[in-house]
Amino acid sequence: MAPRVLVDATAVPADRGGLGRYIDGLLPALAEAGADLGIACQRPDADRLSRLAPAATVLPAPSNISHRPERLAWEQEGLPALAQQIGADVIHCPFYSMPAASPVPVVVTIHDASVFHNPAYYADERAEFYRRATRSSLELATRFLVPSRATRDELVRLFDADPARVDVAYHGIDTTMFRPPTDAERDRVAQRLGLHGMPYVGSLGEMSSRKNIPELIRGWVLAASEMDEPPALVLAGSSTPDPAVVEAVNEVPPGLRLVRPGYLRAGDLPGFMGGATVMAFPSRSEGFGFPTLEAMACGAAVLIARRLSLPEVGGEAAAYTEPDADCIARNLRRLLEDEDRRRSLSEAATARSQLFSWSKSAQIHLETYARAAGVASSSEAGDPSSARPQAG
Repeated sequence: MAPRVLVDATAVPADRGGLGRYIDGLLPALAEAGADLGIACQRPDADRLSRLAPAATVLPAPSNISHRPERLAWEQEGLPALAQQIGADVIHCPFYSMPAASPVPVVVTIHDASVFHNPAYYADERAEFYRRATRSSLELATRFLVPSRATRDELVRLFDADPARVDVAYHGIDTTMFRPPTDAERDRVAQRLGLHGMPYVGSLGEMSSRKNIPELIRGWVLAASEMDEPPALVLAGSSTPDPAVVEAVNEVPPGLRLVRPGYLRAGDLPGFMGGATVMAFPSRSEGFGFPTLEAMACGAAVLIARRLSLPEVGGEAAAYTEPDADCIARNLRRLLEDEDRRRSLSEAATARSQLFSWSKSAQIHLETYARAAGVASSSEAGDPSSARPQAG
C-alpha cells in the first residue's frame, strides 16, 4: 500500500520561479501516478493546485504565513500538526527546510549547494537561510531528493552525506509550453523586443553574478565587436541590484545592442528561445538548469558552461564553454559563424529534452516516499536514478 504523503508547497513564491515550476510539474505527475496526496499551500495557490491535482486534498495554510519568517515558524508546528490531522505517512518538504520534530518521516528536496561553494553570490540573509536549512535537514530528514547527480555529489563532498539516502530525480519539461516555435511566434517576439529581424543571442533567468551574467555580457561584446553584423544580446528575466551586472552593462560599446525586457509572457518563451541564434547559459553553479532544458525543448542551439549539473542536462546536444569572458567569446563566435553546427545542435536538443519527463521524476519521488515510510516499492530493487537521461 502506497504511503499517504503531505507535500508542503507553502514556500512557492508569488512569481513561482524554479520552485513553482518544480511543484507545478511534479504534482500532476504524482496525481496521475495514483499518489495519495495532501498538499499544504498558500491560500492564493489553493485553486490552482486543486486543478493540477484534482484527487489530492488541498489544505490552505493560515493567511499570515506569506512572508518567510512566519512561514518557517508555521512549518515547525503547523506542518507536523497537519500531517497528523490527515493521517500522512510521510512529509515532503520541497525547499531545503523542514520541521525539527515530526511525527512521521520527512523527505527534503535540496536543489543545490552553491551557497556553500559560491557564497559571495548570495545576500547575507538569503545565504544564512540556505546554510542553516541545508545543514539542519541533512541531520534530521529520513531521505533526500536532488535534481542532479552533481548536487548529490556536492552533498557527499561537502557534508559527508550518505549517498544511499540521496535519490536523484531529474526535473521534467512541459512540452505543451516549451516546444519549437512557429515562424509567426518567432516574428511576434522579435517585433515586441524591437529587433525587427536582427539576430540575437538570448539568455533567460536571474540576471545576476550567480548566473555569470557579467561574463556573458563581456564575452558577447568581445565576440560581437569582431563581426560585420553583430547580434543583439537579449537578457530576459528577473533583474537584481547586482553592481557587477550594472558595471558590465555600462561597458557595452555604443555600436552594440543590449536588450533587457525583464520578464517575458509565458506564451512568448518558445518564440524567444527558439528564435534566438544562440541561447547562452554560462552559469558557474546550477543544481539543475531549468532554462537550459526549456531552451533545448524549444529547439535552441545552447551554449552552456561545463559546470556541475549543466552537462547532465545538455549532454551531447549542447555546446560548451568555460565561464570566463574570453572563453565565452571564443565559443560563442564559433557557434554564431557555424549555421550547420547550430542546426545540428537544435535537432539534438529537441530530441534530448524529451528524455526529461515529470512522469519519470514522479516515479522516483514515489519510490523515495516508500523508502522513507518503510514501504516496499515494486521497483525498489533498482537505483532510483536509473530513469535518468544519459549525460554527455
